[in-house]
Amino acid sequence: MLYHLLYPLTKYIGGLNLFRYITFRTAGATVTAIIICLILGPMFIRLLKRFQISEKIREEGPSSHRQKAGTPTMGGLIILCGIVIPTLLWADLTNFNILMVVLVTVWLGLIGYMDDYLKVVKNQPRGMIGKKKFIGQVLLGLIFGLFLLYLEPGGYYDATTDIPFFKNYILNLGILYVPFIILVITGSSNAVNLTDGLDGLAIGLSGICFLAFAVFAYVTGRLDFSAYLQIEYLPGTGELAVYCGAAAGAALGFLWFNTHPAEVFMGDTGSLALGGALGAIAILLKKELLLVIVGGVFVLEALSVILQIGSYRLRNKKRIFRMAPIHHHFELAGWPESKVVVRFWILGALCALLTLATLKVR
Repeated sequence: MLYHLLYPLTKYIGGLNLFRYITFRTAGATVTAIIICLILGPMFIRLLKRFQISEKIREEGPSSHRQKAGTPTMGGLIILCGIVIPTLLWADLTNFNILMVVLVTVWLGLIGYMDDYLKVVKNQPRGMIGKKKFIGQVLLGLIFGLFLLYLEPGGYYDATTDIPFFKNYILNLGILYVPFIILVITGSSNAVNLTDGLDGLAIGLSGICFLAFAVFAYVTGRLDFSAYLQIEYLPGTGELAVYCGAAAGAALGFLWFNTHPAEVFMGDTGSLALGGALGAIAILLKKELLLVIVGGVFVLEALSVILQIGSYRLRNKKRIFRMAPIHHHFELAGWPESKVVVRFWILGALCALLTLATLKVR
């Protein structure tokens, strides 16, 4: 909005030419997101407490978590405001990539909100039926894939994706492309959702991932940088850096209230939206396979659940971990919650640096 209102006035006020630059608008979106979260945070927390929208701790979870009962949840609303509002203010709203990633964020945020609402307001412990949630995610992936293939105005998207560490090699998925997109969006949203079990864990890791993708978005959307790095040039994707900046800023702003001991939890409202947005950005940048690296901790968390369930069912109720997702395993091994979170952040930062290294290690 600011871009559309102020940039045309450049011919009258030269300083407004700054709005031409993605780097300036990315910084503006990041700062705006932090400020919005810091302002809205206390207001939302008071409202959530007033209406008794609080977390109900599952009996099968670690016993140390029972003291968290009553902590306000649905804090993902703060995150959504911190992402969507700065994006609308600072990004080019005619950009197809921005419209698509905002669609994914809001869609999955609504699914998460409905799930949280059923849990904490309607007192349905399991929330939304898993099949309904899955159908919503699959439908979003289907729409997203079809829009990319048939409605993307530049015609830059086909059934291919980049292969990390290799120059000029692509993977052609053919008719499997749309199912692949559905898998990416569904998998990434659920992986972040599974990771959201400790104070600050999921939001900190999400912020790291968005910062890494901001770099990829910027270089992919510039002809000179993409040519130098020998990566595919995708016009318009640089604008995604503005969104990534807003998401990283929202992560920092929310972490102010979500750090241990948390004043508010994001709930499915935030975790599904964040995970889906990461998947959408990876798709729009044709870096779907890199999502496995940059979100390595999320992948580890999801795999730990799959392995635990598989072992329990196939090996006569034998478990691989003390508890899954894996962050609970380390808790039960005696690690303090804050130690688990910080060490997982470190792993997340290493994954992000490895991902950035793929720009040159090709």
